[in-house]
Amino acid sequence: MDQSLRRAVVEVTLSTLFYALFCLIAMAVVAVFVRAYVPSGGVVSAVSWVVKCAGSFLMPLIFIRRGRALVKGIVAGVAGSLVTMLIFAAVGGGFSLTALYLAELAACAALGALGALVGTKLRRE
Repeated sequence: MDQSLRRAVVEVTLSTLFYALFCLIAMAVVAVFVRAYVPSGGVVSAVSWVVKCAGSFLMPLIFIRRGRALVKGIVAGVAGSLVTMLIFAAVGGGFSLTALYLAELAACAALGALGALVGTKLRRE
């Protein structure tokens, strides 16, 4: 495997795994507050979106390096969204795909790309 391709796979994999870990920890903290304050279902969905969007931006910002950062950020955002969907489906006992999920994929892809681009501009290599 080409060295640059190997490095890209490692960067995207790290970003995806830490994105999933970030979402799991953040949603566990949110679950404590949900249990204590019992907000409506809309609030839970909105907070879930905010957590996923924050993770989708922050993890590529941290892990993606120069060289096709835009593509790697998009892949990391989409892959992270898919992995967290599968993890939350396994924990919650099932999942359903809706049109809202397609919007979430698009938002995560855009934020992943933006995070990767900002990270490469801020980082001095």
